[in-house]
Amino acid sequence: MNNEPTISVVIFEDNAALRDSLALLLQNSSGIELKAVYADATRLQSRMEQTLPDVVLMDIQMPGINGIEAVQIIKEKFPGVQVMMQTVFDSDDKVFASLCAGASGYILKNTEPARVIQAIREVAGGGSFFTPSIAKKVLQSFQQPANAGYVQLTAREKEVLQGLVDGASYKMIAAKLDIRFGTVHTHVKNIYEKLHVNSASEAVVKAIRQRLV
Repeated sequence: MNNEPTISVVIFEDNAALRDSLALLLQNSSGIELKAVYADATRLQSRMEQTLPDVVLMDIQMPGINGIEAVQIIKEKFPGVQVMMQTVFDSDDKVFASLCAGASGYILKNTEPARVIQAIREVAGGGSFFTPSIAKKVLQSFQQPANAGYVQLTAREKEVLQGLVDGASYKMIAAKLDIRFGTVHTHVKNIYEKLHVNSASEAVVKAIRQRLV
């Protein structure tokens, strides 16, 4: 007799076919309760409050609130919930942006069903799960030299960059540092230029790789 507690799961996925196949898979898996399935992350907080899942399967590319923004909100408001990112992409910036936002795992959408269930069980138990290609990318990134290319950031730019790494919005960074929203935007622009990046996720990746904060 299996005495392990049931794992409750919520799915956020905008692809109808994948949404249906995931729902069918979870509904037919022992020890797992599918609480809800959503096509987007609108009304995210109220939906989480209504379902209170153990694990969220989160699509990374959705209209409106994307998966990375959604996991930031979930980890801020519901820190005990584990989030597993799902995507067709395995690009470095999305991997690291998801991890920095608080995701416990990251799997590709073509992952075989048994591995999806394994991933859910592992993150529900407090572990992490990555498909082999993504695990390799993470490992390779952290094996790169820490100071590959000298970058000189001001003290304030480092504080703003730390905010980005922590997943904070410009508004949150402004409030924490007691500076204007426009000033944060200016600092971020300067950070992008110094790091030679074009997005917050790229800046986070570089900050982690080169231990800039």
